[in-house]
Amino acid sequence: MDIFKSFTVVPAIDLRKGQVVRLAQGDFSRETMYHSDPAFVASQFDRQGARLLHVVDLDGARVGEPQNLDALRRIRAAVSCVLEVSGGLRSMKSLEKVFAAGADFVSLGSASVLAPELLEKAAREYPGRVFGSVDCRDGKVAIKGWKEEGSLSVFEVVKRLRDAGAAAIIYTDILRDGLEKGLDIAKLEGFASLAQIPVIVSGGVASLSDVRRARELFSRGVVGVIIGRALYEQRFTLSEALAIAQTSGQQSA
Repeated sequence: MDIFKSFTVVPAIDLRKGQVVRLAQGDFSRETMYHSDPAFVASQFDRQGARLLHVVDLDGARVGEPQNLDALRRIRAAVSCVLEVSGGLRSMKSLEKVFAAGADFVSLGSASVLAPELLEKAAREYPGRVFGSVDCRDGKVAIKGWKEEGSLSVFEVVKRLRDAGAAAIIYTDILRDGLEKGLDIAKLEGFASLAQIPVIVSGGVASLSDVRRARELFSRGVVGVIIGRALYEQRFTLSEALAIAQTSGQQSA
């Protein structure tokens, strides 16, 4: 399935100690636990029509090695949709583990800054299955579970991802992530122009109007939007968001 043929809504499943949680601005001290069974959550999204799930191993992101492989296996067994997995992927061995556990795609964030040779090797050995993650805070790239600031500019990281052959970039505005402040469309437009490869936006979705506004940038390279807290807090349903994604974006929410 070519997930870039049309705009899509991507539910997020963030894992910590095997449970589904959401953080505010990536802060582990500001965690909300939503469900103890990630496979059940994933199956609900799958039934509503999700084409792609964004699965984040938060524990893995902190320690640099996947920590929620059992949860990933249970998710894979529960759904038929595509899985993209990130968090703690800083070696080829870690990539092999998550692919074996059921990932269809992986996203590399810290590795694109700290280990460009890994990025290049991964994209070469798994063509079309490696995304890059660019997590920005005040215009700077954050790494290691957003605990540290990387040494490269956003432009340098994007160029490195593009040159390595990343299939897409997940762009996260950390200052909006988990806060439902709405998307910063101006920043998103600028980032999409810079990326020149498919972009999936994450961080801050608060309403169906955010879905629509992101959808209107499809022709500029924005192919999807990741939604977490707004779905868990029932601001709207995944079915409603998918309906917006499938329209021209002209009807009101």
